[in-house]
Amino acid sequence: MSTLQPPTYADVAAAADRIAGIANRTPVLTSRTANELFGAELYFKCENLQRMGAFKFRGACNALARFTPEQRRAGVVAFSSGNHAQAIALAAKLLGMPATIVMPQDAPAAKVAATKGYGGNVVTYDRYTEDREQIGRELAEKHGLTLIPPYDHPDVIAGQGTAAKELFEEAGPLDAFFVCLGGGGLLAGSALATRALSPDTTLYGVEPEAGNDGQQSFRSGAIVHIDTPKTIADGAQTQHLGQLTFPIIRRDVDDILTASDDELVDCMRFFAERMKIVVEPTGCLGFAAARRMKDQLKGKKVGILVSGGNVDLAAFAAYLAR
Repeated sequence: MSTLQPPTYADVAAAADRIAGIANRTPVLTSRTANELFGAELYFKCENLQRMGAFKFRGACNALARFTPEQRRAGVVAFSSGNHAQAIALAAKLLGMPATIVMPQDAPAAKVAATKGYGGNVVTYDRYTEDREQIGRELAEKHGLTLIPPYDHPDVIAGQGTAAKELFEEAGPLDAFFVCLGGGGLLAGSALATRALSPDTTLYGVEPEAGNDGQQSFRSGAIVHIDTPKTIADGAQTQHLGQLTFPIIRRDVDDILTASDDELVDCMRFFAERMKIVVEPTGCLGFAAARRMKDQLKGKKVGILVSGGNVDLAAFAAYLAR
């Protein structure tokens, strides 16, 4: 059980001040085609246009900016399938500290290359047979590093919540808001911002059909642990929610939905053809669930958090050619 204190909206606001000028204030895009398809007003918060290509930079930057001089000298260790890896590596480089990243052997090649390009020392493991959290803890203990997990940390959660804060500041109150869900850092942070800035919004978390541990946890009232799901949404191949993220999600989120891999591919194609943006499969989760619910959203003002755009271009072309 985590001994860290759960964050509040005040922590999200403090994180926004801390990362201002370092993290991008990403654009909120609209699409006439999407609005006509839904009969609604859609606002896409485009974290695929964030530094290193995903929202993860916000949480990483906020967490590392709070390190003591001693922690900075020793460095940081993190485990990630890709986006948190890149985020920690880039934030560490900008703040002048070493970073060690534990990544799965089958992580997308573009994400591994980018992590190394940012100066990260990559240690690989088999995601189906080895425990990345244990590997991370062992490296931290052996080398005196500070472990920053991809989602279950108050500074990470607070940093991720700044994306939703910016969306509400630009678009105003929303009727519905769809946020992708892996380990829950983005959804928990978004929930804190939502309840503070647009309390009447119906907030949905969305995860892959093949890995609906969050949905099971939300409905049972206890964290459910699953085997690593097989899905193209590699950023949401988590096995369980966090000790910090789950209580926030249970309290502040209205429901957890799922989307199939085929639906994610359809959304990738829509983003590319209609909005001229590259979105990775995980980043399509929110839009996919909203499309499935479009009849219920008629006449509503809807927010969709597009979490990232880090997809291998060969894989991207193959998905769109389906």
